[in-house]
Amino acid sequence: MTETTPATEPRTIISFRNVSKRFGRVTAVDDVNLDIREGEFFALLGPSGCGKTTLLRMLAGFEVPTEGQILIDGHDMSHVPPNKRPINMVFQSYAVFPHMTVADNVGYGLRIDGVPAAERRARVEEALALVKLEGFGERMPDQLSGGQRQRVALARALVKRPKVLLLDEPLSALDAKLREAMRFELAQLQEKVGITFIMVTHDQDEALAMACRCAVMNRGMLQQVATPSDLYEFPNSRFVAGFIGSVNMFEGRLSVDEPGHAVVTVPEVNCPIYLDHGVTGALDSQVWVAIRPEKIELAKRNGGPMPKMEDAPEGANVTPGVITHISYLGSESVYEVRLESGRTVRVIRPNLTRWDQEDFGWDEPVWLAWHACSPAVLLS
Repeated sequence: MTETTPATEPRTIISFRNVSKRFGRVTAVDDVNLDIREGEFFALLGPSGCGKTTLLRMLAGFEVPTEGQILIDGHDMSHVPPNKRPINMVFQSYAVFPHMTVADNVGYGLRIDGVPAAERRARVEEALALVKLEGFGERMPDQLSGGQRQRVALARALVKRPKVLLLDEPLSALDAKLREAMRFELAQLQEKVGITFIMVTHDQDEALAMACRCAVMNRGMLQQVATPSDLYEFPNSRFVAGFIGSVNMFEGRLSVDEPGHAVVTVPEVNCPIYLDHGVTGALDSQVWVAIRPEKIELAKRNGGPMPKMEDAPEGANVTPGVITHISYLGSESVYEVRLESGRTVRVIRPNLTRWDQEDFGWDEPVWLAWHACSPAVLLS
């Protein structure tokens, strides 16, 4: 019988320890503790002004923490200048030198470091191959598309073989179609080179599509650190649930809380919200129920009986409404449904056939229903 060696947990390459940054009386980053693993694609995500860029700039050495420590590969960076840190950065604006060829742009940092010409040429060619720009070395930046210039900036950062690559809103200057294509290229590139990537973005789709883990920030504080799927399916607060994707949020009271199920009474919904798991909250306490639009099913009313969800008691997780608006988005349709309480709920249905969008019409009475595993109950 052969023994299998258990997989070792990737080691931590970056640690923020009680890091705060204040500008006068404004606290931009508030007591952040965070470990980032070697070789992962990590995203700092949050609205404008949440502190994510300040955190990245402190890691790069462009800002000094007011309090706390930043460690890279176990070494305190407090007194290490930006050019001596084992990191490189790709800025939102690319910062490609317009008067230099692509090859000279990519090799600029190596030339400043005194790398011999032959080695420099070899490393430049290697970096251009990584970003799929073989044969572009003699071109000038104005002969490139926006996506190609972004690749030049990436190659210039990678050519120095940093331990960590910082990306500050790297795709925001690209158009929507190119941005979507570059998401996959960046993720594939990171997997190929194995370098730790840390990206700052306010675009949740971008973070969910590329990152291994994300840190959601708000008002300078970390709200939740998790994988993209856990952030979306298991948010730990109303802020995270509302920031990541679209969500229907209802305020209610926890009326039943057993190990195997819970019930939340929500006056706006006009039916008990039944869950197939316990919540571990105080009975009759105020809670919020978050249900994603794509997890709600639509059924025609037409004067027929109320449908029953097989995983919930009779009358639970089913409520009547009227469709007030439909948005056709190609792959899916978005329905705005007004409940009897006057509350509007958003529902998303995939258009699986060419005629799916014709199933429901404006002002049509419908039933809304969801499974017991779909809602997330939030205590704050």
